[in-house]
Amino acid sequence: MSIELFNLTGKRALITGSSQGIGYALAKGLAAAGADVILNGREETRLKAAAETLGARHVLAFDAADHDAVRLAIDAFEEKIGTIDILVNNAGMQHRGPLEGFPVDAFENLMRTNVSTVFNVGQAVARHMIKRGTGKIINIASVQTALARPGIAPYTATKGAVANLTKGMATDWAKYGLQCNAIAPGYFDTPLNAALVADPAFSTWLEKRTPAGRWGKVEELVGACIFLASNASTFVNGHILYVDGGITASL
Repeated sequence: MSIELFNLTGKRALITGSSQGIGYALAKGLAAAGADVILNGREETRLKAAAETLGARHVLAFDAADHDAVRLAIDAFEEKIGTIDILVNNAGMQHRGPLEGFPVDAFENLMRTNVSTVFNVGQAVARHMIKRGTGKIINIASVQTALARPGIAPYTATKGAVANLTKGMATDWAKYGLQCNAIAPGYFDTPLNAALVADPAFSTWLEKRTPAGRWGKVEELVGACIFLASNASTFVNGHILYVDGGITASL
């Protein structure tokens, strides 16, 4: 197998929620593999700062939870700048609390941010990919796609939905030449997990629970993303790739 299968030169990749954390790390990794990356988020100032650090040429500020705004932004970019060959749906959030008292507005916000964004951006980008007969969509799921933990039942529900939406995308769009897959990270040291990283008791539990014995580093997600974004995965579709240090493999 030639290493050229993983070369993304000449491809353009949109990564949602990419001003920090996992999204930024994936944007940096795809750029290193040759892709022309498009950073996305709601705050243009933060995006521009991230783009300057990364050396990215494109910033596309929109709220991925706003269906109309997404459609307008994607259509305008495709018309004025060029094709989006790779989409990484990374935008997401967390809200912790006991299920019996979980606020309904927080539940609905989780659904909008973690699920509706995948639908909105996925649909808007796929419409253009379908016309071209090629495209890569990578959704960011979670270890909570397969496992639950106390205090995050609604988040777990959203990540289960992301996995099944990914399978639905593959089922509907594979015939048009698209590959739609998901990466399911385990526990990574990110801003989203800052409270857990700062909790010595949780970190001790995690190190014992995870066969690898540690938190993941965001850079360790890059290889999986490049694989799913490249010609190395042209017959991989509807797959959920767990990158979790073995936590879903062991009791």
